[in-house]
Amino acid sequence: MRITRTVAGRSRRAAVLVTTGLTASALLLTGCSSDSDSSDESSDANGKITLTVADFGQFGYKEAGLFAKYHELHPNITVKEDTTADEKVYYPKLLQQLNSGSGLADVQGLEVGRIKELVDTKADQFADLSKVIDVSEWVSWKEKQATTADGKVIGAGTDIGPMSLCYNTELFKKAGLPTDREEVAAKFAGGWEDYLKLGEEYKKKAPAGTYFMDSASAMFNAVVSSNAKQYYDESGKPIYADSPSVKQGWNLAAESADKKLTQGLAQFSDPWKAALRKGTIATVACPAWMAGQISLSAGDANKGKWNITTAPGETAANWGGSFLGVPKSGKNVDEAGKLVKWLTAPEQQAAVFKAIGVFPSNKGAYDLPDVKSAKLPYFNDAPIGELYADEAKSIPETVLGPKDGVIKDTISTQINNMEQRGTSPDKAWKAATDSIEKAIG
Repeated sequence: MRITRTVAGRSRRAAVLVTTGLTASALLLTGCSSDSDSSDESSDANGKITLTVADFGQFGYKEAGLFAKYHELHPNITVKEDTTADEKVYYPKLLQQLNSGSGLADVQGLEVGRIKELVDTKADQFADLSKVIDVSEWVSWKEKQATTADGKVIGAGTDIGPMSLCYNTELFKKAGLPTDREEVAAKFAGGWEDYLKLGEEYKKKAPAGTYFMDSASAMFNAVVSSNAKQYYDESGKPIYADSPSVKQGWNLAAESADKKLTQGLAQFSDPWKAALRKGTIATVACPAWMAGQISLSAGDANKGKWNITTAPGETAANWGGSFLGVPKSGKNVDEAGKLVKWLTAPEQQAAVFKAIGVFPSNKGAYDLPDVKSAKLPYFNDAPIGELYADEAKSIPETVLGPKDGVIKDTISTQINNMEQRGTSPDKAWKAATDSIEKAIG
């Protein structure tokens, strides 16, 4: 069974998490090159350079103190961050800036759901990082996601989202369900269908006003994420309408809505945060970065009431993850590339994991103490370092498409309509496909 590889001992982005008591300050000194050979054109009369980093959500660099550390290591360089809370606002602006050739930062954050479109249509506007970073350091599928057909790499991998399941042990206990990580994992070892069966068990004795899961759309995304083929095939043809993983996820979502197993809350919305705080949600599909969102929303009063175990089924999954790209039109391309290399090195990715819980894409980070020995006190000391590293090693290589993000968001919206408005599955599916066809042409 899957639990044998397991848990005893695996956006939008995470909130601050406390993982280990170890310091990363010594590690941060690794991988730094001298900036004395800089040929950047934008330095002032005193040779001072300001590098700008535009990103979305929470990349964790500020929280981990990395920008301040980089300035200590390179006194002539100051890094300034411009963060947009919502990636759905950030991305259209990025496209406008790329089209106009102005307003771009020295470093731009790139979301995995957009990376294929950027690789296919905007690669010539980004610096090739293949000679700057060592792509072999990343999990192989992460590197391929940002690589063009001719070998150009437009983004260095930051985090990935290996899947787990977060569950409220207090609610499980009240519903007569096991609370031990191994025992919970065994209940849905057969897959997401078993997960819904566990939901029906929960419902029989559930405390009044509580629900087995927060959102059927979240479960849908988790199901789809565990499959290599999702919304496109290898030729670039959209297959979402006939994709087995989409069909499975949709049918399970419709079933969970029909059986009232879900509270029907859009993730990260104010009602979702309030529900976590009130303790009305028993389980949440939990990519690595989600634990931080739960702890932030549920608050100190719920510390110790949550735990983390492996996700349902035998197949590992990845949900989320980003990249750092360097626009070719920037005035500090060389120095921006050095910053990207440093930020995505194992030691810095480990420091970000320690600070906010987003899991590294750089394999070299997995054996560092801040990752390997990481535990989450908020989640009953769940051994997330072992858990997520184990999952990351077996995640299938996913076929990406240019409009993955649009398709996923559109389907998720219609699943929410099934939950919240009682829209029938047939009408919701038609509405989803009609909107997708208009969006992708």
